[in-house]
Amino acid sequence: MKANTTKKRILVFIDWYLPGYKAGGPVRSMANMTAHLSDTLDFYIVTRNSEYGEVAPYEGIQPDRWTDLAQGVKVWYCSAGTPSVGLWKRLIKESRCEVVYINGIYSPLFSLLPLLAAKLLKFKRVIVAPRGMLANSAINVKQGKKKLFLGISRLLPIYNKVVWHVTNTQEGEQVKARFGNEAKLVVANNLARKTEAAFEALSKEKGQLRVCIPARIAPEKNTLFAIECLQHVGTEIALQLDLYGQIYNQDYWRDCQALIQQLPAHIQVAHKGIVDAEMIPDLLKDYHAVFLPSRGENFGHVILESFMAGRPVVISDQTPWRNLTEKQAGWDLPLADQAAFAETLTRLAAMAQDEYDQWCKGAWALGAACSNDSSLLAQYKVLFTGNSER
Repeated sequence: MKANTTKKRILVFIDWYLPGYKAGGPVRSMANMTAHLSDTLDFYIVTRNSEYGEVAPYEGIQPDRWTDLAQGVKVWYCSAGTPSVGLWKRLIKESRCEVVYINGIYSPLFSLLPLLAAKLLKFKRVIVAPRGMLANSAINVKQGKKKLFLGISRLLPIYNKVVWHVTNTQEGEQVKARFGNEAKLVVANNLARKTEAAFEALSKEKGQLRVCIPARIAPEKNTLFAIECLQHVGTEIALQLDLYGQIYNQDYWRDCQALIQQLPAHIQVAHKGIVDAEMIPDLLKDYHAVFLPSRGENFGHVILESFMAGRPVVISDQTPWRNLTEKQAGWDLPLADQAAFAETLTRLAAMAQDEYDQWCKGAWALGAACSNDSSLLAQYKVLFTGNSER
């Protein structure tokens, strides 16, 4: 494999990557990063040869070799059973990388083994991106194993001298709470999807509303809570909620279905299956808003993509997207006030075209400001070069 000697080389370990999309945010974060930075950096990405939750390998991809995915992006799709410390050491050497970048915390094969391989090679610059996995809302899912791992990690020196890529100061505090105040942090928010799509208006009739939840059916996404909110929406409106996402917990989904059956006739809820992440931007344009009262989001790519599509959001206050009403881009509401969600949906449904258009334009303006933030690229330069760490 011939390495490009004119660009800094970044070796990335991530459980799932393109063409996969079912693993959600981490895949999108990494895809957006490479899209924006591959003109100045070469990315060598090591990942599984299968989609999240599936055993069958990707079709049309030759595993266990470097594959050119895009300009400046090569991917090593690992066959099942091949990941090992020995292979990771070999790939670190072969890629001649200056940086090892590890996505996530808890994966034995794609988080811990790469970290161990880098340490055995006495590799100088290792970056770990927690991807929201240190938030309480994430730790509380299968918390026994996670808390045990975090406790052991704090005692052992495996994370000593790594650089933590955090997307905001709150995530930085989560790292320090788990790994000590001496942890080295670089704050660089996630990059938006690279796009030049134009604003598209959507017809809106008073008393009617179409919203969607483009997220997995899971407690952390608060799907059941969202359906509960619909019980209190005003009877004078017709509301359609479409769910797009994988069902991970059948018992949880049965609870959701039972509640859906009890909803009044003016409320309709349907599960539309799983949608490819590349289709999300166009999908969102067909809905009046994104409804996502999740228990916590480290970033919330679909929220930003809703703004970029020119659609307001109704979300919880447990995400980085705050004070949205001031920007006329949406509503970030406390989970303790379920009635506020129902009232907001009722208000949104009651809007006439002119008022609704103002909220769409507010969302579009926020999305444009975030997607064209050139200062973010400077933050990533700090991340990969090592200057100005905190």
